[in-house]
Amino acid sequence: MADSKYGGQEWPLKFGIFMAPFHPTGQNPTFALDRDIALIEHLDRLGFDEAWIGEHHSGGYEIIASPELFIATVAQRTQRIKLGTGVVSLPYHHPFMTAQRIVLLDHLTKGRVMLGVGPGALPSDAFMLGIDPAVQRDRMEEALDVILRLFRSDEPVTHESEWFSLHDARLHLTPFTHPHPEVAVAAMISPSGPRAAGRFGVSLLSIGATQTAGFDMLAHHWDVMEQRSAQFGTTPDRQAWRLVSQVHVAETSEQAFRDVAYGLDDYFEYFRKVAALPVVPEGGPEDLAEQLNASGGGIVGTPDDCIALIETLIEQSDGGFGTFLIQAHEWADQAATHKSFELIAKHVLPHFQGSARRPAASKSWVIDNRPTFMGAAGAAIMNAIAKHGEEQSAP
Repeated sequence: MADSKYGGQEWPLKFGIFMAPFHPTGQNPTFALDRDIALIEHLDRLGFDEAWIGEHHSGGYEIIASPELFIATVAQRTQRIKLGTGVVSLPYHHPFMTAQRIVLLDHLTKGRVMLGVGPGALPSDAFMLGIDPAVQRDRMEEALDVILRLFRSDEPVTHESEWFSLHDARLHLTPFTHPHPEVAVAAMISPSGPRAAGRFGVSLLSIGATQTAGFDMLAHHWDVMEQRSAQFGTTPDRQAWRLVSQVHVAETSEQAFRDVAYGLDDYFEYFRKVAALPVVPEGGPEDLAEQLNASGGGIVGTPDDCIALIETLIEQSDGGFGTFLIQAHEWADQAATHKSFELIAKHVLPHFQGSARRPAASKSWVIDNRPTFMGAAGAAIMNAIAKHGEEQSAP
């Protein structure tokens, strides 16, 4: 499988980041947001395809409250990278207003925006808003249904709900992107994400894909997508499936381990004590980087280790996927973080995109035929010398 043109599947893999973001408390939040912007500018130069920006309202680490505002800012400083909401927590917003903001961003970015949606990840956010977590998934589906009707139809939308109302509502701008910006539904472990994505014919964004439970559920999630797609007459697209993982690489494993001593402890503490989400492994080796590697939930190592992780994910997905998203974090300082992405761009992207194959083949062809080329070149030189001599000796 790994010897195929695209590292184990039939199409080139796209790459990007999933930026919550994660910034330990006690530091300057303005500077932290500047680093987030600088990272996406860096990825744009390196040729990464996407960046997804989160929405959170408590906990102190994930400090972007409006992915749309952040996207509007970073879009002015980048050229080609696509920018997605990762995700808009739909139960927190009136769906008409969400649709309006995304269409506006679609125009402002000239088609570079993507709408990622979810029910809301932090119970503390829902608590402050007076929302029962038990209703969040149902409300997400209800809101997504309305948003897609607003995107896809010229007919006015009327909808009565216990938590919002619409009366003859219609967007006064059609999207810049035809027929509308890409929409993706977030999934962790439960089947609610692929169920919604299959029902509405939109993309799947597997945030917990490389955690132990999520890893085991990869192929099952796609089965759910296909079952729901058949039920509702939509068409699932594996190339629109995105998997999120945790990665930091350096030129050697030893250097990578030294790099993440900077901030891996803070990252683990956040998920174990504040967010209480199953994103980091429990137990195992005392060293946190070794614990992460042993869990299969991510990689602290070299570009080759990252390649091996992705190839395993392709195999586990039972058919491949479209985009590998690296969770943005501050395990390492800014310089080492930027270096990690440079190494991934240099070594990992070409392996799965086929871009290094043609130059290598051309080099091999020239080496194999060098005697022929050198003989012809030598003969041409000798002919030129002879011709010059003849001209000089002519009366």
